[in-house]
Amino acid sequence: MSGAEWRPTASLAALRQRADLLARVRDFFARREVLEVETPVLSAGAVTDPQIDSLATRVAGRSGPLYLSTSPEFPMKRLLAAGAGDIYQVARVFRDGEQGRWHNPEFTMIEWYRLGFDDAALMSEVEALASALLAPARTLAPAERLTYAEALRRHAGVDAFGASDADLDRATVAHGVQCHADLDRDGKLDLLMGLVVGPQLGRERPCFLCDYPASQAALARLKPGRPAVAARFEFYLDGIELANGFHELADAKEQRGRFARDLETRRVRNRSLPPTDERFLAALDSGLPDCAGVALGFDRLVGIALGAPGLAQAMAFPIDNA
Repeated sequence: MSGAEWRPTASLAALRQRADLLARVRDFFARREVLEVETPVLSAGAVTDPQIDSLATRVAGRSGPLYLSTSPEFPMKRLLAAGAGDIYQVARVFRDGEQGRWHNPEFTMIEWYRLGFDDAALMSEVEALASALLAPARTLAPAERLTYAEALRRHAGVDAFGASDADLDRATVAHGVQCHADLDRDGKLDLLMGLVVGPQLGRERPCFLCDYPASQAALARLKPGRPAVAARFEFYLDGIELANGFHELADAKEQRGRFARDLETRRVRNRSLPPTDERFLAALDSGLPDCAGVALGFDRLVGIALGAPGLAQAMAFPIDNA
């Protein structure tokens, strides 16, 4: 590796601004009396989400692998179940296979939980944090709240709940997206959302994408009514997804069932089958307080604040320079 480039990809001015933004994150939560916590990076359990792959390592004296955190969600909910109250964390997290202009396998996540909040209340706090961090250089217009169904109808021309698989295939082709994988229905919706719809969101003003299909609820509770939708949202700015939040599911039996369905989806897709986090499920079973939680990609927000073309200008050493 003689002669390898050793300098940071972000300028020193950018790194100073990043440090200032991180200090302002902590000030934001301190003013709201939200406790900063730390949780392990390594865990015996791993995420089952079919869209996310964990990185694993081995520790001497242990029979099986440990998994690098893709999110501090599970241990933070264990703290909530233990009575910690409102909490947040500045976490280093890791996801395999995520690399690109706005993706890096190792990144910084701001995750927080608010007792007594639902998804609507938490959206307001996400908007307040984003506005506080981007000011005074940029003033955000009031955010739009757009349902998943309306976003797909507006930007992809499909009915999220009524379209057939063939309709979704035609819409994908019509928008110039080529995919040769054999996708299930949610996979096709994800493709349209990720490549066609998402890049259009948050362009004129911030956008919250909400009321996801029940099949994409992840760790969110479902709302009453038909069609069934999840109390889940994502936050977009300048066509970039910044945050993913839930009015949290507190039913351990339902969550276990969702994990089982995730694993079956992974099996069908020939993906790895990680072990379920039993300590997290035990915490849910003991009682999770009514709360909402959200994870925000700090590096992406730094990049937007800098007006950068990607993450490389917002962090010192992305994966290609690590």
